[in-house]
Amino acid sequence: MKVGDVELRDDIFNVEVNRHVLWEVVKWQLASRRQGTHSTKTRGEVSYSGRKLLPQKGTGNARHGDRGANIFVGGGIAHGPKPTDYYYNLPKKVRKLGLKMALSSKAQEGKLLIFDSINMGEVPKTKKALEFLQNMGIKDSKVLIVIPEKDQVVMKSFRNLQTVRVLPVEGLNVYDILWADVLALHKEAIEKIYERLSA
Repeated sequence: MKVGDVELRDDIFNVEVNRHVLWEVVKWQLASRRQGTHSTKTRGEVSYSGRKLLPQKGTGNARHGDRGANIFVGGGIAHGPKPTDYYYNLPKKVRKLGLKMALSSKAQEGKLLIFDSINMGEVPKTKKALEFLQNMGIKDSKVLIVIPEKDQVVMKSFRNLQTVRVLPVEGLNVYDILWADVLALHKEAIEKIYERLSA
């Protein structure tokens, strides 16, 4: 497959896209990001006395145990959430295949751009970032920019733009590729993508 004057490998940028594989990888990614720190108190954990509210029989009232029972306002929560680890293992082959399919989908839809350089100077400037997007003709789109390696000046220059994300090749993932309307790849990042997906 050819994008501009760059020839791309078909085994990475022209793979048949299977939506179910993409769904599996995105589901795995989002599950991995969940903190799982949600927690509610059971009736044994709320700070109330364990004393029985009223005698079991003879008062004409309904039967009740202690004040912390889950039927009372402020009582314990029955079957509430507890801290959970949502991570599960997805085979490495499926993860790599998902990444190839996500890249292929952008290439096949004509939403893949390749640029030679991204010069932001020595100090982060959002103005320069906007100029870069303007020159590429993608100012009003959701854009994922992929650079060969971490570059704090580039990343900080785009940080204030809500519709732009910048990732080094090592952080490239299916969710962010599918989120973007346009995938912009640095020429030097292409070789690193080959290395990552061929390993």
